[in-house]
Amino acid sequence: MARTTPALNGPQTTGRQYRNLSEPQCAKRSDINTAIAMRDGTRLLADIHRPDADGRFPALLAASPYPRQLQDLGAPAGFVEAGVTDFWVPRGYAHVIANLRGTCGSGGTFTLFDAQERRDVYDLVEWVAAQPWCDGNVGMIGISYFAMTQLEAAVERPPHLKAIFPLAVTADLYDGANHHGLLSSSFVTPFLAMTGLTSERSDRLWRSKPVGLARRVLKSPRVHKKFETANGEAAVTMLRHVLRLPHNPHPWDELWQEAAVKHPTRDEWWEARNLLPLLKEIDIPVYLGCDWENVPLHLPSTFATWKGLSDNACVRMGMLGKFGLTWPWESMHTEALAWYDHWLKGRDTGITEGPAIRYFLPGADEWRTAESWPPSGAPHRELALRADGTLGEDEGEPGGREFMVLGSGLGRVKPSKIDPPSALTWTGAPLAEDLDVVGDIELRLVASATALDTAWMATLQDVAPDGTTTDVTAGWLRASLREVDEAASRPGAPVLPCRNARGLPLGEDVAYRIPLVPNARRFGVGHRIRLILTSDDQDPPAPAIMSFRHAGVGTSSLNTVRSSSRLLIPVLG
Repeated sequence: MARTTPALNGPQTTGRQYRNLSEPQCAKRSDINTAIAMRDGTRLLADIHRPDADGRFPALLAASPYPRQLQDLGAPAGFVEAGVTDFWVPRGYAHVIANLRGTCGSGGTFTLFDAQERRDVYDLVEWVAAQPWCDGNVGMIGISYFAMTQLEAAVERPPHLKAIFPLAVTADLYDGANHHGLLSSSFVTPFLAMTGLTSERSDRLWRSKPVGLARRVLKSPRVHKKFETANGEAAVTMLRHVLRLPHNPHPWDELWQEAAVKHPTRDEWWEARNLLPLLKEIDIPVYLGCDWENVPLHLPSTFATWKGLSDNACVRMGMLGKFGLTWPWESMHTEALAWYDHWLKGRDTGITEGPAIRYFLPGADEWRTAESWPPSGAPHRELALRADGTLGEDEGEPGGREFMVLGSGLGRVKPSKIDPPSALTWTGAPLAEDLDVVGDIELRLVASATALDTAWMATLQDVAPDGTTTDVTAGWLRASLREVDEAASRPGAPVLPCRNARGLPLGEDVAYRIPLVPNARRFGVGHRIRLILTSDDQDPPAPAIMSFRHAGVGTSSLNTVRSSSRLLIPVLG
């Protein structure tokens, strides 16, 4: 008997039609709080949702530190990311949602994306494959941290892991927590506090009657529809009042000290949490993807992971427009079904046909394809940061512009009328024709500072004819960590993992390469390109995509930007 499954928010495919997809036919049974022994004897807890039918089925494992009990809550929160059980189980998949060690009843201590965690996810995969209800074919599902555990498992190469679908992934924890030396404090701090707070609560709360009532309300069609534009990860940065509730400082506050205080630059602690050098070990099919708005968290790593998997024979990528990933996560399920029906069930769905990359182009609001990233045929155009505050094809009259950043503790009651601005803006002329910017973007900055260290925070914006402004992408650099690979001068070449800060020559011009996170956008006719540069984004009106803001460097400085600075944008012909 055919069964219906819930309506899902968000785009379900990258604009394609698929064939031979599994239909919803099975009822569901659930085994909660199942203990799974790891190789060292530690027991992790999992909820197992599987078809209530005879036979064996492929399984999709979702593993994270977030409450497994709430993954069907339907809340627009950044921890409801394991996927929709009531989509997968009726279509003949087991959905196994497991808690990593030290979280939500699982034994041991949470260690945050390290080798121990990788071994645990390997053991989870192999345990699932050995169960009598599993046919031995295991994939993984979920976004954000759930996507990170997919990569963790894949680099360990468990024999029964056949394919993964890690959307919104971070492969290098340092790059997720620090943006070229600037701590992403409004995410890192609430993330660890929230994880500690939720990890200590038990079934007495998570499976209580009030939570069950909330679940019914949140999943009602009228309320559920309101979440189709909800960004749960951005909401994490606005939970300060909730996170005042007490939690055990071990290990959460210890991990915060490690990430925010003890290891400000890339070192052995961070390298133990960096999967990029290990990606060459992955030989199973991988489907990557992200939304273009996820600039300060997962978008940079999506492209780094793509490059790290260059030797893999089957990697595909789908890049999504605004609200392509919403919370609770339920977008792209049809695309994932086509992927797993192909790799786990052997169905001919068409998922491997066509170019390897499909991306949505905001502004044009259409799907495009490419065989490589960045797409070919997009030479870089240079725009000068002119002394008159415009972005131009030529530099015009050479000169400079000043802005001021102030450290804390200065005792000022209010700003003075003679203070220089706290940010600078350069705006281009209205465009005479559409401009499709797709690929790696870079700011070549020439600037001086009156402090031994400062920060450079650049935001690229699209200004519509009516004045509406849209943040497109951003880039950051702590000035004292400015070491770059001078030999690799092209945009997209890496900023080196500088381990030692170098003080600035006071008042002298320094050349910087500041990579902006790769992106795609059509700047339409009549629109203008705008660049904003500041050294402190803690408070509005300084722009901050997804409300992710950074810990300040703490110095007071008068910063001067020269007109010899250039913004390099890739323009599709």
